[in-house]
Amino acid sequence: MDEVTGAQLIAEALKSQNVEYMFGIVGVPIIEVAMAAQAAGIKYVGMRNEQAACYAASAIGYLTGWPAVCLVVSGPGLIHALGGMANANVNCWPVIVIGGSSDRNQETTGAFQEFPQVEACRLYSKFSARPSNLEMIPAVVEKAVRSSIYGRPGACYIDIAGDMVNAKIDRTSVRFVSCCPAPPVSQADSREITQAVRLLKAAQRPLIIVGKGAAYARAEKEVRELVEVTGIPFLPTPMGKGVLPDDHSNCVAAARSRALSQADVVVLLGARLNWILHFGFPPRFSPDVKIIQLLETVRSESWGFRSDSQWWAALRDKITANAQISKTLALQSTLPMNYYTAFHHISELLPKDCVIVSEGANTMDISRTMLLNHLPRHRLDAGTFGTMGVGPGFAIAAAVLEQTQKSAQRVVCVEGDSAFGFSGMEVETMCRYKLPIIIIVINNNGIYSGVDPETWKEMEQMGDMTTIAPPVTLLPEARYEQVMSAFGGCGYLVRAVEELRSALQESLKNTEMPSLINVLIDPASDRKQQEFPWLTRSNL
Repeated sequence: MDEVTGAQLIAEALKSQNVEYMFGIVGVPIIEVAMAAQAAGIKYVGMRNEQAACYAASAIGYLTGWPAVCLVVSGPGLIHALGGMANANVNCWPVIVIGGSSDRNQETTGAFQEFPQVEACRLYSKFSARPSNLEMIPAVVEKAVRSSIYGRPGACYIDIAGDMVNAKIDRTSVRFVSCCPAPPVSQADSREITQAVRLLKAAQRPLIIVGKGAAYARAEKEVRELVEVTGIPFLPTPMGKGVLPDDHSNCVAAARSRALSQADVVVLLGARLNWILHFGFPPRFSPDVKIIQLLETVRSESWGFRSDSQWWAALRDKITANAQISKTLALQSTLPMNYYTAFHHISELLPKDCVIVSEGANTMDISRTMLLNHLPRHRLDAGTFGTMGVGPGFAIAAAVLEQTQKSAQRVVCVEGDSAFGFSGMEVETMCRYKLPIIIIVINNNGIYSGVDPETWKEMEQMGDMTTIAPPVTLLPEARYEQVMSAFGGCGYLVRAVEELRSALQESLKNTEMPSLINVLIDPASDRKQQEFPWLTRSNL
């Protein structure tokens, strides 16, 4: 008999579905699954937290269009991964979570880490199931992979009972399943396209919004053709950046508020009218705006929007005015630095082809406007779910992918100090696998804002800090760079522009180990004055 274990069946089934990457934390009962995956040729990356492992696996799904696996233990291990599953589902990124669970003959008896895992995951995934026996494993794996990429992509869960992992079965009795085909391409109705073109031709102030769905669909060639044939200004969403380069002449990201509020016809490409786009509601949008929601591009061979129109003039005026405000803030020479000064000098040194991962409040928002993207799928951030803690996991996924592809593109992870704290221990993972990620922590001593060391000392002398310290404060000038140094990476503490530039230049030269640059900025530093509050609230 040619016997095969349940662990081997899982690994072989994943490999037959062209799954190449697995992230996770091993323990009873799924250690053998990770080992079998490696034996089958799947790359396994051991992480320090299940949430970060799920973030990393889902980022692979976004970057490649094909799911990776997050492997977790039962009970608490799976519960920790639920945050990553929810984030993947809201972002529409494919990922497969495989969780070990209690033995089948111990169900409802209070088994070790027993938890209703299949039922729980139905709230956070598109598909959640446990194979009823070993013979069904390949079919369930195929269905999970197919479900994760078909329709709106998302998370899928496979539950593996502990006693199935090492159980054996004759290979000839297993029905192996061939790899599922790529998801079918949806086509817009030709009549709808004609109507959309007619609406665009009549527009006085047209605008194209490019979302991360266009990046996921690898539609950069078609989107560029649409923009350049029609001459319409475009606005990228945060992860739509790079589908067309941020420095493209038609990009109006620097006049975002004006473009949204005054456009009379908006074409949505791979974007949703959610909170990121203020739901399409006034005052952020014109009350009379016409919105075309398409996943495919529209084109007209005989029409282009005039570059000398009043609409283009108004947008260029706003771009110039905003650029001048940002430049004034960036060139301030006072210490501590502000956000704009730090990002100005970082932007001057970053390679154009680097992958930028970013999270935090002001850190993410300001870096989005100042750290330009030139290539598609080269920006990863908190995304549609606004999830903090995704940065290190996303950076690890991008670095593993770049390492496999041998592209030599650098991964730069720009973190607020609060955001870094969610998954900061993953710097050990970076060091263990020698992933040359550059982490830049923009450290303002708090969540949104903090206090300076002198104020902190005064508060400590006043009594119990649990009743005195503002809830948004963190330890002033925390030495995050020493966390990286402790595991063998390179850590830098910088206060001034010269130190920042030197540390970043050294980090870019270092292709052997990760680096962390701890940038101390003014705790009171803030975004430039905004025309609207960051979140549009509806009265409907």
